[in-house]
Amino acid sequence: MTKAELADLYRGYIACLNQRNWPNLQQFVGDDARHNGRPLGLSGYRQMLERDVDEIPDLRFNIELLIADPPFIASRLAFDCSPKGKFLGLDVNGRRVRFAENVFYEFRDGKIAQVWSAIDKATIERQI
Repeated sequence: MTKAELADLYRGYIACLNQRNWPNLQQFVGDDARHNGRPLGLSGYRQMLERDVDEIPDLRFNIELLIADPPFIASRLAFDCSPKGKFLGLDVNGRRVRFAENVFYEFRDGKIAQVWSAIDKATIERQI
């Protein structure tokens, strides 16, 4: 897969998340996917995303930076949202917060196999 093809695939994945098109998630996420070292598989990965959307109804993934170096993607995602209650252990309770997530992905056979994610919690703490 070329850099451009991988970047396009990733943009399709982000569009799938923003459309809440959970049945199509299987196009992008492998059956043995891992998130921050935890084995989730496709079903666990989907459950994680559904829980995120339940807790943050206005959640929208915005690509701020994208670097493709097959089989890896490095991305900085920007968020502007209002979590309903606690978020990352913080009492956000519906307040609007802006923050970023730095994420690295490893793709295998055209699907996400591993995700390493770090959310800028300090930025949220300064806002609440």
